[in-house]
Amino acid sequence: MTYRMSRGTRVLAVSLGAGMLIPLAAAATPAAAVGTQVSCTSEKAGLAAKLQGDITAALANRKGTVAVGLYDRTTKTSCTLRSSTAYDSASVVKVTVLATLLWDAKKHNRYLTSRETDLATAMITQSDNTATSTLWRQLGVTKVKGFLAAAGMTQTTPGADGYWGLTQITVRDEQKLLALVTAKNSVLTDNSRAYILKLMGQVVSSQRWGTPAGAPSSVSVHVKNGWLSRATQGWRVHSVGTFNGGGHDYTMTVLTHGNSTMDYGVDTIQAVAKAIHKDLVPATSSASVQRYVPTETPKEAFPALPATG
Repeated sequence: MTYRMSRGTRVLAVSLGAGMLIPLAAAATPAAAVGTQVSCTSEKAGLAAKLQGDITAALANRKGTVAVGLYDRTTKTSCTLRSSTAYDSASVVKVTVLATLLWDAKKHNRYLTSRETDLATAMITQSDNTATSTLWRQLGVTKVKGFLAAAGMTQTTPGADGYWGLTQITVRDEQKLLALVTAKNSVLTDNSRAYILKLMGQVVSSQRWGTPAGAPSSVSVHVKNGWLSRATQGWRVHSVGTFNGGGHDYTMTVLTHGNSTMDYGVDTIQAVAKAIHKDLVPATSSASVQRYVPTETPKEAFPALPATG
C-alpha cells in the first residue's frame, strides 16, 4: 500500500495494488497561529495559574501541533490551547457517530436494535473500523450534520465520500460533545448519555492510553482515542476523556498532529494529561495512579475507505 501525490494540486491517493488508486482528501491545514498559548481560568484561587504553567511545561520541546481543552464543573476551571484549530478526526469521531445514532433513534421513538448495539459496542470499545463504516453508511452524512447542528458543534465537518476518519474536528467542539455526554441536556437523553459513558468506560485495555494517564484510582475514566498516519503532517494522535471522582467532574480533549510516530503523539498527550490530573486531583501516592501504554498494533494507518457497490 503506497501513497502518491500530484504536484501542485495536493491530491493524495492510496494504492491498493493492481494499479487501483483511491483519492484521499488533502490533510487539514492548521489554522493561523492564534491561541498558541495555554489560557486557563478558574474559580479556585491559584488553580488557573498552576494548570497554565504545568500544561505549558508539559508541552515544552514537544514537536508537532497540539490543541488542548479542559473543563472542570466543580471548580469552573477551563483551559484552552488552539481550541479552533482543525484536525483529521481519526477514531475520535466514533463518539459523534454513536451520539448521532442515539439522537436519531430517539427522534423516531425507538430503541437500538441488537445489531446496532453490537456495532456500537465494537466501534467504541475496540475502535472497530468496519463497524463504524457500517453505522456511518446507515446514518448518512445528513443525519450526522443534523446531530452536529443540534449539539452546536459548528466547527465539525463530516468527512466526505465515506471517509469518516477525515472528519474535521476542533477542541471546542469535542468539549461541547463531552459536555453533552456528561450533563443533562435536551439533545441526548439520560439513557443515551449513560450508554455512551458505559461504552467509553469499557474500552479495551490496550487502548486506554492518552487522557486517562495519571488519573488517580479514585477517579472514574471514560475514554476514546484516535490515531491515523498520513503522507503529510505525520501521525494524528488524539484522546478525549471524561473523569469523575475525587471531588471533581471534568472533561479533557487533546488533539495532535505532526508526530513522527504514534508513540510520540501518545507521550505528548499523556504528559499533558498527567499535569492536569495532578493539579486537579493530587494522588496520595504513586501506587494509586493508573498507567496505560499505547497499543503496538494501531489499526488506523490509513483512513477508512468509502463504501463500494
